[in-house]
Amino acid sequence: MPVVDVYNIEGQVVDQISLRDDIFDVTVKIPVLHQVVLYQLAKRRAGTAKTKTRAEVSGGGRKPWRQKGTGRARAGSIRSPLWRGGGVVHGPRPRSYAFKVPKKMRRLALKMALTQRLRDSELTVLDALRLERVRTKDMVAIVERFGWEKPLIVIPERDDIVEKSARNIPDVKVLRSEGLNVYDILKFHHLVLTRDTVKRIEEFLGR
Repeated sequence: MPVVDVYNIEGQVVDQISLRDDIFDVTVKIPVLHQVVLYQLAKRRAGTAKTKTRAEVSGGGRKPWRQKGTGRARAGSIRSPLWRGGGVVHGPRPRSYAFKVPKKMRRLALKMALTQRLRDSELTVLDALRLERVRTKDMVAIVERFGWEKPLIVIPERDDIVEKSARNIPDVKVLRSEGLNVYDILKFHHLVLTRDTVKRIEEFLGR
């Protein structure tokens, strides 16, 4: 089992904790991570882009000129796709970009992402993360004390004080344990977990 130090918010080692092999020490497969990240990004796409066909553009009910005798090409509507202001042929229509990925693959990818952060020494475990009041300066001081670069801080449950203290800091994100996902783990350069967060992750992924 991997053993990591547990720090307090002052940056001092106060304990050690053992992490489960089946969650924090698995074989990392890049194609699996790639597939799950694509799955997450595809689900986020709105898919609302839309153009109007000639049937949806207003106007154009009358034939612009008679069929023969004018010397011009025949035309039936001023809303033809050939005309300026006309409909669009084969334009985008509202659609869903989502696709399915097996639940086992999603859980495996999450284990791989956690494993990679640990192997790269980019995972820190805190004994607890509590602040007395909402103050951005206090959160900045903690981040600078540890030297975290672009950290993802995962807390076990809702904590308005911590979440509000971090929301105005660039490249710092606070996430609750139930929202932990592969994309954010890989996007942010450092993963910060509390002792209780580790327990919740192991309970969820160890089923």
